[in-house]
Amino acid sequence: MELLEYLRKLYVYDHWANREVALALQAAPQPPPRSVRLMAHVLGTEWTWRRRILADSKKIAVWPQLTVEQISQEVQEVQVAWKNYLATLTPASLAETAAYTNSKGEHFSNEIGDILMHVVMHSTYHRGQIAADMRASGLEPVYTDFIHAVRQAKVTG
Repeated sequence: MELLEYLRKLYVYDHWANREVALALQAAPQPPPRSVRLMAHVLGTEWTWRRRILADSKKIAVWPQLTVEQISQEVQEVQVAWKNYLATLTPASLAETAAYTNSKGEHFSNEIGDILMHVVMHSTYHRGQIAADMRASGLEPVYTDFIHAVRQAKVTG
């Protein structure tokens, strides 16, 4: 499987996992505030990276204050945005660079493929923190491991 095809697969996984967490937060009698904050950050960061690649993308804070309902809405919106963008890419476009300024004011330039991989890894990292936080709060976290999604045919390819 070529890299672009694999990245598309990872973004299907990312959306599935984000949606699972959003649903778990909605179902919780009292969702842990840290979990809500972390999931809002996952979405804020996905939008921020997308904006770094595509200047006309939606602007949202890296650490937005979102309600559980807003999180569910953002999960859907960012999924459509990534899906549409990934559909336009070619294998060669993954090697193109995007120049941007991070939240500390530092200037960087990275390959699109590396940025796209980072987004998925960053989101996965924070979903792990959310799982630990939910467990510490007495809730059963959702199982969002990549291999679980593959086994359940939530991600194919």
